[in-house]
Formats: sequence, C-alpha cells, structure tokens
Amino acid sequence: MRSTDIVVVGLGTMGSMTLWQLATTSDQSVLGIEQYGPVHANGAYAGESRLFRVAAKEGELYVPLLQRSRELWVELERQSQREILIPCGVLSLGPRSHPDIVATRRAIDDFALPHDVLDPVNVRTRYPQFHVEDDDIGIFDPLAGGLRPEVAVHAATQQAVRAGAEVLYNTGVRGIDVRGDHVIVSTDAGEIRASKVVVTTGAWTTRLLPDLRPLLTVSTYLLTWLMPRHIEQFMPTRFPAFLRDLGDLHAFGAPSFDGYSIKFCPNRLLPDVASFEEWPTTVGREHLRWIGEQAERLFPDLIPDPVRWSLHSDSETKDKMPLIDSYEDGRITLAVGMSGYGFKFAPVYGQLVADLVTTGASDWQHDLFRIEGHLARNLRVPSRSRANDSMGPTKADEHHAQ
Repeated sequence: MRSTDIVVVGLGTMGSMTLWQLATTSDQSVLGIEQYGPVHANGAYAGESRLFRVAAKEGELYVPLLQRSRELWVELERQSQREILIPCGVLSLGPRSHPDIVATRRAIDDFALPHDVLDPVNVRTRYPQFHVEDDDIGIFDPLAGGLRPEVAVHAATQQAVRAGAEVLYNTGVRGIDVRGDHVIVSTDAGEIRASKVVVTTGAWTTRLLPDLRPLLTVSTYLLTWLMPRHIEQFMPTRFPAFLRDLGDLHAFGAPSFDGYSIKFCPNRLLPDVASFEEWPTTVGREHLRWIGEQAERLFPDLIPDPVRWSLHSDSETKDKMPLIDSYEDGRITLAVGMSGYGFKFAPVYGQLVADLVTTGASDWQHDLFRIEGHLARNLRVPSRSRANDSMGPTKADEHHAQ
C-alpha cells in the first residue's frame, strides 16, 4: 500500500491551490489525485475567464480575503511566469439605488479602496460599448480584472510539483475511510494510506462523501460568448470585465480573450439538482435566443446570437457560503460548496485549507464557513458516520470547485 502524509482529492480550482500551498509551505509529503488530465473542460473552473474584483458587494467578510487573494495571484504569476490576472479592471454598472451598487460603494468606503465613480455621461464617454440609462452609475475597480482559470489551475499544480508534490492524473477515487490515526483512500490505482485527506471535489462531493447531502446541491452555470461587430472596441485594453444590472436583469462578462468574442452571461439560471447524475448536458435554442436579445439590449454592438457556450457544474450551499472545515479529528478537510463564486478566492482558500491541515487553525477561517455553522443555518444534521460510499465514484465523480 502506498503511503503519504497528505492526499488532496480533486485538482481543479481549490485542489490545485491547496496543493500549491501545502507543497510550498509544508515539509510533509503531498499527493494530488485527479480523475481527468492536468487541464480539461469538465470542471467548474473551465471557460476561458473568470472575474476578479476587490471592491466586492459582499463587503466586510470578503474584501480582506480578496485583497490577500490578489497578492497570491500575483505571486503565482511570478513563480510560474504565466499571465493569469488580466489587469483590465471591473466596471459595476447599474441604477444608483440598486442594492449591489450601494453595497459595492459601502465596501469601497469601509476599506478605502481605490476606485472611480462614473456618472452616465462619463460612462458613455469612457465605455461607449455599454447601453447606459440616465439613472445609472458606474463604479470602476482598478485592482480587478479577468482571470485565466485553466492557466491558473495548471500553474498552481506545476508549482506544487516543482516544490516536491506528486500527482496522479486520470485516477478516480472510490472511497475515503478513516481508520484510527490514518485514512485509506481507495482509487482506481489501488489504496493509499495518508495521515490526512483534503477533499476538493466540487459537484462530485456528495457521491464521495454522502453524509454531506443535506448541505450540498449541484448547480449548473451556463457560460456564453457573443461576437461584436467591432472587436477592437472590446479588447482588454479598451473594455473592462463587468457586472451589469438593469431592471430585473443581472449579467457579468469579460473582454475578448480570444480575439473575436466576449463573454456575456445573464442571470437566467438552470435548476439545481440533487447530484451530478442529474446535470443538464445541453441548453435549448429558446434560452440561447433570449441571451442574445439581452446581450444586444445591453451592448448594441453585439451580434445577438451566441457563437459558443458551455455548461459547468459546482456544489452549492443553501446560503452560498463555502464549506471549508476539518472533521474526523482533523483527518478530513473540506473545501467545497463554492456555489459558483469560488474562483476569485481560490489562492486564499487554498492557504486557509493548508493552514487547517498543518496547524488546525487559520487567520482566514470564519465561523460561517464551518460545518457547524452550515448545520445551524440549514437546521438539518447529517449522519457523522465515516465518509465512505460503497458504490464509489465513476470516472466523473471527483474533481474541482469553481
């Protein structure tokens, strides 16, 4: 039986960052296990770009985490010599009384963050790509931008390997069983004995750890890209990543990373499901046509028909708070339930998990992230029996979190 100090199950967003932090800050042996290859299109992190912002409408809890996360994104870029954070900024645009706009301004004031406030005339002058209403206000976050998620996941994993971590790719995990002072991880390649295990398996979590079913569902997110008539107006040097609110519509997106299209994703969500077996695998033409109509409404230069789209699933908690905690006397540590919001926090959450594994505590931990906090808010207590699904996951059963 192979032995190691720490096993990280799932090397997507949270797993790759945790592996990087463990390998570079700890002298313990670390093994990462991933059911797919080093980079692929099956995870929540896939999809070319993610927004990063420091002026977060979520406010007090998240701004310090995002400030630290930005430092770590820059550090990962330095170590890997890869471009990960595109410094195009993020523009939050909506009615001045909109709750998200009000909350964003409050976060800026509370933390004295750099920013620009733009009235409708300023927005139209500076960013003529947007349709702007007379009661809109724009808030530009210069510390923000777009992230390259596939590059980030690969870079973090490679830095971990360079620091001494080992990785098993194309290897499914079939069970996790705590036995006294150690944990047995059953895989397609045999059993592995570890002192501790980190579970960062995203949408596959409840198949591997069924005791968490009362706390987690699976959400699927549709990403879409549309082509402008004048692509030069939508390159990162002239167009920011954005959050746009207009009436009952909320949308987010990014400038062109591919040279011909931009990401535009409105908030018409697909229904949650209980487990990964029920994921939707396609989207209807009517849904795509509606997205095109909204895109042309907010950006008149866009051709109102998506040129490509993709679906990505993630584990979700009831109140969208991440589930990051240790249990079984610290033998198992979780970083799941990112609810589609986790990528921008990934490096600091990786540091948080590494702290929990190596010291049992972290300055970045919060009571709202703990198992007990989630149980109290959900008013349902799952069985605390050992985590082991006798059925075991298939080749699509463990992986990542966005």
